[in-house]
Amino acid sequence: MSVREKFDFDLKNLRDKLIELGSLTEVALTKSINALENQDIEEALQIIEDDYRVDDLDEEINDLAILLIAKQQPVATDLRRVIVAIKISSDIERMADFAVNIAKSTIRIGDEPLVKPIHNIRKMHEIATKMLSLSIKAFNEEDLVLAKEVADMDDQVDDLYGETIKDILYLMEKKDHLQQLTQLSFICRYIERTADHATNISESIMYLIKGQRYDLNS
Repeated sequence: MSVREKFDFDLKNLRDKLIELGSLTEVALTKSINALENQDIEEALQIIEDDYRVDDLDEEINDLAILLIAKQQPVATDLRRVIVAIKISSDIERMADFAVNIAKSTIRIGDEPLVKPIHNIRKMHEIATKMLSLSIKAFNEEDLVLAKEVADMDDQVDDLYGETIKDILYLMEKKDHLQQLTQLSFICRYIERTADHATNISESIMYLIKGQRYDLNS
């Protein structure tokens, strides 16, 4: 195997690990909203317990990327691919942390009946999770158009976030169910931040393809 073939092999391995990381995180996010909706404490606990898999894979990706840079000394687009992989891995790992945070909030709410429907929260969550899925697809295919579409979806999450937080703050004025409403507001924030990290991935993809940085979160 030539030096170039070995580099391409390792680069594919890095990309495959990143796709696996995205898949694990997408599953955790999906489970987190289901646990909240069903007030399923056991599932919430399982999400927290399974997070080590994401952390371990994130560490593997970073180790492999550093090894690639040290041994192969890539330049130009090849170097950007490795750097972008490190950045995207960090963003995905943070998204998995938000799934854990949602699970923890679900545990804190417990079996107290939800004081408001969570339709908006679920909708926000579905959009943010789809953003993750599409951003990984955009990375794998180096698809600039798809990356931009993902970033544009962030506005939908921001609008729902503003509307939902306003409703929660109104209910808080009544001084009832403050513990639950506080946790629901945290969950909204975790989802909004999840969408922001998906947008960060889009920015990284644009940097990979175009060689310059874009701010899509403004």
